Amino acid sequence: MFKQFLSKLPRKSSKSDSASKQDSPRSSSPRTQSNSRAGSSGAGLEASKSNGGNLGSGRASSAKRMSSAVFPASMVAGIEPLVPFKDVPNAEKMNLFVSKVSLCCVTFDFTDPSKNTVEKDVKRQTLLELVDFVASRSMKFSEPAILAMCRMCAVNLFRDFLPNYRSHSSGGGGENDDDEPMFDPAWPHLQLVYELLLKFVTSSCLDAKIAKKYIDHSFILRLLDLLDSEDPRERDCLKTILHRTYGKFMVHRPFIRKSINNVFYRFVLETERHNGVAELLEVYGSIISGFALPLKEEHKIFLWRVLIPLHKPKSLGVYFQQLSYCITQFIEKEPKLASVVIQGLLNCWPVTNSQKEVMFLGELEEILEAVNMVEFQKIMVPLFWRIGCCINSLHFQVAERALFFWNNDHIVNLVAHNRHEILPIIIPVLERNAQSHWNPAVLHLTLNLRKMFIEMDDELFASCHAQFKEEEAKLSLASEKRKEAWERLENAASLQPIAGNAVLVTPSVTSISC
Repeated sequence: MFKQFLSKLPRKSSKSDSASKQDSPRSSSPRTQSNSRAGSSGAGLEASKSNGGNLGSGRASSAKRMSSAVFPASMVAGIEPLVPFKDVPNAEKMNLFVSKVSLCCVTFDFTDPSKNTVEKDVKRQTLLELVDFVASRSMKFSEPAILAMCRMCAVNLFRDFLPNYRSHSSGGGGENDDDEPMFDPAWPHLQLVYELLLKFVTSSCLDAKIAKKYIDHSFILRLLDLLDSEDPRERDCLKTILHRTYGKFMVHRPFIRKSINNVFYRFVLETERHNGVAELLEVYGSIISGFALPLKEEHKIFLWRVLIPLHKPKSLGVYFQQLSYCITQFIEKEPKLASVVIQGLLNCWPVTNSQKEVMFLGELEEILEAVNMVEFQKIMVPLFWRIGCCINSLHFQVAERALFFWNNDHIVNLVAHNRHEILPIIIPVLERNAQSHWNPAVLHLTLNLRKMFIEMDDELFASCHAQFKEEEAKLSLASEKRKEAWERLENAASLQPIAGNAVLVTPSVTSISC
């Protein structure tokens, strides 16, 4: 039976003999009919399969030849290689391409390396040959070839990850997670399929107007689902393919942006667990760089509702670099967004997480490097109030990072032009650090910054310092008054008679050691 299938494939025989073998009826493939993954490549694939006879007389013959090469999964053991492309005339190469692609629709169990070793090698060699053929860009892809290619990618790539496939099952994925990523045992074949899909999408021989029917919304959604893979190699391939797909199919661009937004919404508002957030942000960073000016309201909403809330999850460290790049891209496009971004960061400031505070401070410095004077003045008071709190932090890394702001000449220039508003906020902070901070490095940086402010405006510094001393005296006096009031209350309570069953607890009782 299996030899009958192979006899229908293109060989080095004469064209008439090959044509006569294509007239046999289509063999139904149990895998194509029963495997839902093959059908997940979109409505376009299903429409083409049901209307394949309407493609014209010339395409009908190609469709028959293509479908006859879809091998049933039950016949894996007898799989054999097809003839090389160089051994067939140019007129037959596209039909041979369809047959080879359909041959690769057979999947194997890679958890057991000893099973189907010969057949796996045949498939691997076929995939390598297909990669070389697509890279050669020798001829335009026909519609049956595009259909077969999308079906093969659906069968091999689109799959659901088992619950035990992910190591971050408890809402994790944080920057301190020591779990090793899980590598898919089928990667040697998956890598070739991804490479083939990338070269296919980027090929100049692929007509986007035809391919958009098969690389449709459903196909793109399944690609996005795969970005939750635990294997970093797979996510890296998907990132590149998604970016090239966005560039190739202009009609799909709004849908791709919307779908990525939905992934981010689900991550921030529901799960806080997704392995591909960094890769998606990297793709979006390149998309932002291509935005036209002035920015559309859609893009600004993405900044407010997606990028800023992405600072909240615990796993920020995993994707912080890519997120920061997207933020700075927006500000470079439209500088007046800087005050909005800074206010958003201040609203979600991680007051109980020192590592995230250091990251936030680093991002703030990058934003301030690109901010203009007008936007800076809108936000400088709450901004430097927060920076002052960080300078007083008992965590030395947070305090150091906040003090390093004044190593940036642009920030120093902004502060100097607005020193009458900023120095009254920062100088009391520096005085408290100079009096009581435990870390020598922080103390040294604090004294250097005090010296800088004295040189910047000694009269203003003296005025702020005198005001600080006055405030300290008031606070000290208020503290003494509170202490005296408590002492009077304790004395009055000790002189009152015990009423009923009440028991007066004296300091001598509470000081008994356990």
